[in-house]
Amino acid sequence: MRNRQLVLVLAILLAALGVWAVLNIPIDAIPDISDVQVVIRTEYPGQAPQIVEDQVTYPLATAMLAVPGARTVRGYSMFGTSFVYVIFEDGTDMYWARSRVLEYLNQVAGSLPEGARPAIGPDATSVGWIFEYSLMDTTGRHDLADLRTLQDFFLKYELQSIPGVSEVATVGGFVKQYQVVVDPQKLLAYGIPLSHVRMAIQRSNREVGARLLELGEREFIVRGRGYLQGIDDLRKIPLKARDGTVITLDDVATIRHGPEIRRGIADRNGEGEVVGGIVLMRYGENALRVIERVKARLEELKASLPEGVTINIEYDRSRLIRDAVRTVTIKLWQQLAVVALIVFVFLLHVRSAFVALVTVPLGALTALLIMYLLGVNANIMSLGGIAVAIGVMVDASLVMVENAHKHLERVRQQGTRLSAAERFQVLLAAAREVGPSMFFSLLIVTVSYLPVFALQQVEGRLFRPLAMTTTFSMAAASVLAVTLIPALMVIFVRGRIRTEHQNPVARFFAWIYRPVIRYTLRRPWRVVFGSVLLLVLTLLPVQRLLLGRVYVDFPQIGSEFMPPLNEGDLLYMPTTLPGISPQKAKELLQQTDRIIKSFPEVKSVFGKAGRAETATDPAPLSMFETVIILKDPSEWRPGMTLDRLIEEMDRALRIPGLTNAWTMPIKTRVDMLATGIKTPVGDQDRGTRPAHAGRDRGPSGAGAASGARHALGLCRTGHGRELPGRGGRSRRGGSLRPDRGGRAGNRADGRRRHERDHHHRGPGALSGAGALSTRTAR
Repeated sequence: MRNRQLVLVLAILLAALGVWAVLNIPIDAIPDISDVQVVIRTEYPGQAPQIVEDQVTYPLATAMLAVPGARTVRGYSMFGTSFVYVIFEDGTDMYWARSRVLEYLNQVAGSLPEGARPAIGPDATSVGWIFEYSLMDTTGRHDLADLRTLQDFFLKYELQSIPGVSEVATVGGFVKQYQVVVDPQKLLAYGIPLSHVRMAIQRSNREVGARLLELGEREFIVRGRGYLQGIDDLRKIPLKARDGTVITLDDVATIRHGPEIRRGIADRNGEGEVVGGIVLMRYGENALRVIERVKARLEELKASLPEGVTINIEYDRSRLIRDAVRTVTIKLWQQLAVVALIVFVFLLHVRSAFVALVTVPLGALTALLIMYLLGVNANIMSLGGIAVAIGVMVDASLVMVENAHKHLERVRQQGTRLSAAERFQVLLAAAREVGPSMFFSLLIVTVSYLPVFALQQVEGRLFRPLAMTTTFSMAAASVLAVTLIPALMVIFVRGRIRTEHQNPVARFFAWIYRPVIRYTLRRPWRVVFGSVLLLVLTLLPVQRLLLGRVYVDFPQIGSEFMPPLNEGDLLYMPTTLPGISPQKAKELLQQTDRIIKSFPEVKSVFGKAGRAETATDPAPLSMFETVIILKDPSEWRPGMTLDRLIEEMDRALRIPGLTNAWTMPIKTRVDMLATGIKTPVGDQDRGTRPAHAGRDRGPSGAGAASGARHALGLCRTGHGRELPGRGGRSRRGGSLRPDRGGRAGNRADGRRRHERDHHHRGPGALSGAGALSTRTAR
């Protein structure tokens, strides 16, 4: 109080730093709960999943077990592609983990077969899918191959140069190829083996360097130019000389332009195929600012596109981020206004109310400043922590101001007119009387949130921002209550201050409070017994949560990992039959998109079948992801709600071969990372006698599903032995294999754990039709 000028200067400086942190802190809708993981994607063209599993996935997965800090290693093998996910312990630095994986990848790369090309995925997770767009041609002069070329060699490079963008993944369209279709009969007639044709093409598509040639006081670089420039050059490649006649490639094969085998299809509004782009945000970046940069760059690039080619935004997370932050901010201001009103009503002194309330915004700014310094972004959980702490933050300052009012009231009742020095001593005595008690009471409340910091894995990453802002806010309020508040009391607590008896609101609540406290003090055992009885009654609706079962019949409270967040958009993810062809997948995708677009509440539909060209999306063709952008609710039909809209869409999309699933874009990514499947609840069947299990459990449920799989000649391979990490233990089991009669046999597999899974899983835990997965745990 004696150095109040210094305290005020420091408070202003703290407020300025807090405002700077608010303007620069990363913003997102929800915390990123993804694990620290590094993805190794290996292309092994033309190879079956079993070959990819044996020659690529298994060697990589076993080598990654030795990476320091790795908790789990997961491998997934598909046609021509292998994905290995190395998941690290909490607290591991992302780039330290990537460098360690790269070291071990260099050690094992030499043992991989020729043609296998391993590469580390982007420094992003599937939650980093923040923006999606599509390319369309409105003139009919550009086909899907042209749009794909425009995306891969123009837009992709421009967007990847934006700060904060980790990768731009392409989905859909056709990749142009020069295709050589040989005629086996002509090869046989000329006596030319197929390997000779391949070797001739490779040798003809290269340049050879030579030495320097010095002529006329100048030097010239000598080189042999041999790169192929087009189809005509391919046709002229010599294969063999026979009786003085050169046999060229054109004599034994047909050379043409054609598309590469594709594993991803994109569609817009059911009107036809398009080429899509997915922008992945770098780990830990500011999602809102990255999206703004991407949109600004796309606006600049539109002028460079060919005539008739348009860019359509299909998914934009910035709207959700702004809506979520705006909603929480409005609620914070409303809560602050209510607290301010209550404080003013009880004090009936504007300047004193200001002193009591100043700790709330200053404490919140301090919490956001600490969050910025620690690299924690602002989201609904972290801002919600400030909302939780507002009521407690104002307590200490309010008690201190009210105690100052009491002290001033006692002195004035004696008829003494206070000088400035005497008034200072009265306020100092009031602050000393309650300051230490209020400081430690706030610290006790702050310490009560410390157990939240002990949460690990997904729970810790989700709820830790809330605990951090709550703890930092109350800790700041406790410090401000014994430093800034006494200084402000000297400046603002002056003038006419009403006594408690002059305040009608205080008199009313005192009139209610006095009989209650008298009864409590006269009959303490009744009050204690009533409190214990009330506590027992509150345990009735949580019996299942606490005890695992219901002992007393009473309605039970359910549980959920996190409260549902209405993102404003929907994600339709149907499950199709395993092994579906690209043509049929395209037909189903367009059919479902066209039906969804017919609803008046839908603004646009962007569907994806299969995977995009990124290591964060190992989806099979049988996995559909349709992003549904909804109009503003004010434009919906009267009485329409989100649940009712989903029910109507589900009834309209009952197509044979499709199992519908309705969710939301971010929620799906969170569920995939937390549970390994695309919905919060799933069923997994294991056993050594699936045929008997299906018969014992009846025609419905998992038993029937298991029997159906074996009736189709399919199997769900069980687990063999998990490869142990350092200090780990191995588990042994059996793997189910169908014999020629469609029945399942049982054999021990001590090498690795395979899993052929006909559920569609998300990044980091996905398996699908035609895919094998290897899981090795540390």
